[in-house]
Amino acid sequence: MEERTRILDQYGARVYKNRKEHVVQVENAPSNQSIAANSRSVPGIMTNRGCCYAGCKGVVLGPLKDVAIITHGPIGCGFYSWGTRRNKATPVDGRNFLEYCLSTDLQEPDIVFGGEKKLKQAIREAVGIFHPKCVMICSTCPVGLIGDDIQAVADWAQQEFSIKCLAFSCEGYKGVSQSAGHHIANNGLMKYIVGSGDAPPAKRFSVNILGEYNIGGDEWEIARILKRIGYDIVATFTGNGSYETMKNAHTASLNLVQCHRSINYIAEMMKDKYNIDWIKINFIGLGAVCKSLRDMAKYFGDPDLTARTEAVIADELSEIQDDIDYYREKLKGKTAGIFVGGSRSHHYQNLLADFGVHTVIAGYEFAHRDDYEGRGILPNIKEDADSKNIEQLHMQPDEKHYRMIVSKERFEDLKQEIPLADYGGMIHEMNDGNMVIDDFNHFETLELLRLFKPDFFFSGIKDKYILQKAGVVSRQMHSYDYSGPYAGFRGAVNFARDISMGLNVPVWGYVTPPWKTEPTLTGRLTHPEEERQGKKNA
Repeated sequence: MEERTRILDQYGARVYKNRKEHVVQVENAPSNQSIAANSRSVPGIMTNRGCCYAGCKGVVLGPLKDVAIITHGPIGCGFYSWGTRRNKATPVDGRNFLEYCLSTDLQEPDIVFGGEKKLKQAIREAVGIFHPKCVMICSTCPVGLIGDDIQAVADWAQQEFSIKCLAFSCEGYKGVSQSAGHHIANNGLMKYIVGSGDAPPAKRFSVNILGEYNIGGDEWEIARILKRIGYDIVATFTGNGSYETMKNAHTASLNLVQCHRSINYIAEMMKDKYNIDWIKINFIGLGAVCKSLRDMAKYFGDPDLTARTEAVIADELSEIQDDIDYYREKLKGKTAGIFVGGSRSHHYQNLLADFGVHTVIAGYEFAHRDDYEGRGILPNIKEDADSKNIEQLHMQPDEKHYRMIVSKERFEDLKQEIPLADYGGMIHEMNDGNMVIDDFNHFETLELLRLFKPDFFFSGIKDKYILQKAGVVSRQMHSYDYSGPYAGFRGAVNFARDISMGLNVPVWGYVTPPWKTEPTLTGRLTHPEEERQGKKNA
């Protein structure tokens, strides 16, 4: 603990004063420590965050497999949101729209004279080629600046082609970061799609999976396990998800929230409108998977379901036990840092712990305070930083579809046993001495590598390469570096295999970073200031 305090003092001496509230060293865990979050990044620094458009189109809407999503803006924005994630999906009627990057490819003349005519032509072409049942328009920064009325174009398209057409004003500069885009996307889905289907109420053990995006096939593995137990999956938001299934999401009996940050809005709105309870689950990590499955069984309170849950858990664990023991022996005692979006920085600590790896640094790209400290602090937050730019929806009970699933008395009893309508946050599950840092930038990432010297560092898109050039094993957790799935029981083995390979074949340790004059085989970072001092003293 004293060593960690010394490191924190060294780190704090190097960061700007306005960043110190974003840095927390966990003490007396579980603790009630606070952290500054959901604040705009310091101008001029190399932040690792994404933008509002990336959160709307790239994260929430992009995985929908039967929707033609058109990026209204320069081609780079559309390509970025399409090419940097590995959302997988089972084709519908032999087609899968995830294979295509649709964009209006705005050029300089369009910025001057307006791009609405070009957007109409793009919709006309998309409908003529693909014949989708739904078209979505996502706008980028230039569109918001020049004032194209994408909502009017969407209304025109609905009349012209008799299909659902939605417009999302998710210009990159809106809000603080990607989380603003999540909110905009969720608002649109709730207003115009969820509840628009006419399917009858689903089976008793029916669920929606919220905040699961099927990176590397995660949703397929989660669905396999749930179906083995006997659950009926109505809709997934949005990995391997579709417009058609989402219309009937209101018929499910329980919402499972995987990524709290990207989807908690829909969970709350569906509770208000349809009285569907939500439970925070985590299918990353063996212990977390088992706990989530048992919590689900407790909610439904059916003895046969509980027995099937225990039988499936036992069978799945026995199948992978030899692999788990093998990789735990190779990985135990190692240390890791995690800086990813959504809830992954929290979830992957559980999976690392399964293999004896201790997480010493963790942080989020675009979290709010409740993602760190838990939903209990929400009444104390005066104003959401995104609220000035983003519509705040307040749902009223739906007279047709609002129904009682569990009694109020049972709901209150269940809240004492399982994370029903609650999320405890990441800090509460971290150990004393660990570092929690919100909104890392590149400079701070290098400082943390120098001070903590982790064996692994799991990252987002922008910071992966500076980590590898520093000789540290890194996995890009927004795409799994073309591997996966990492969810569920079998996914845990895949994850351990991949990081074990990185550790035992440390090729990045043989690379000479730009700030080095001599190659290093140790995989450790030497800070430029230390090198200059060494040369001066010599």
